[in-house]
Amino acid sequence: MKEGFISTLQSYSTKDGPGIRTTVFCIGCNLRCAWCANPELMLPGEKYMYFKQRCIRCGSCIKHCHGEISMAEDGCVIDRASIDMDTLRQCEDICPKSAYEKVGTRITSADLAQKLLRDKEFYTVSGGGVTFSGGEAGLQADFVYETAKLLRKEGVPVTLDTAGLLKWDILSHLLEEIDLVLYDIKAIDEQIHQKCTGVSNQLILENAQKIADISKPMWIRMVLVPDWNDDLDDIKKRFEFIKSLGPAVKRVDVLRYHTLGEGKYYSLGMEYPIAPGTVCSDEFIDKVSEIANMVGVPINIEN
Repeated sequence: MKEGFISTLQSYSTKDGPGIRTTVFCIGCNLRCAWCANPELMLPGEKYMYFKQRCIRCGSCIKHCHGEISMAEDGCVIDRASIDMDTLRQCEDICPKSAYEKVGTRITSADLAQKLLRDKEFYTVSGGGVTFSGGEAGLQADFVYETAKLLRKEGVPVTLDTAGLLKWDILSHLLEEIDLVLYDIKAIDEQIHQKCTGVSNQLILENAQKIADISKPMWIRMVLVPDWNDDLDDIKKRFEFIKSLGPAVKRVDVLRYHTLGEGKYYSLGMEYPIAPGTVCSDEFIDKVSEIANMVGVPINIEN
């Protein structure tokens, strides 16, 4: 059985596909989206988050480290460059308030499928299933494929949430065991895409077309972030591209930028890239809706 590396299972999710679902968050991503809500899933490997709001400044972790942790007014300061995982594990074990939290669990496809099948009744009644998200779930294609195959054998539909930055031979094989694809379109202009994600979008757009060509059902998702990918001309091009994909596209969700992941950056010792006070105004969303209507693409606005 293949082994995968995941963070959490989100049960009773209604945001990652139809019906009631369990979302599997896979670790590792080949994009660096400025607005990522799950920065703990970007880099491969085990890591620790430190939550200052839980810390009571007792100093237990400082006593067990080798100078990599110091105390400030609002909690501990961790020298991420020098501290090792063993020390962080000890901090997790001794912290009385669980301020240290490990991210990353290794699990086989068989064990994961067994866990996911516990909620099969909810999937069946609601028309739901299981969604593999991330990070980029496609970076663990063999593991996802094998788990999906086990689930579908039991009648559980499987959805893949992907940015599409994968070689087609890998993605196409994975799609053999996928019922629905949630596909992110972040920009059409390559410079905008590079600025937002750090990578080219050429392969992403090519793969979107190839998925449409094999008639695999897709839900397209567009996150809109002011000052990053809010250029109205490019938004129009996004809708035009989506329309060109034809009947494979079953739904288009426009997602307003939110700050729910901001605290995670600080818990990882990272700077948050988006300026404070950034918000998608209702007036801007109205303009986006007008453009979608003009192009002829029905959209759902998700807050």
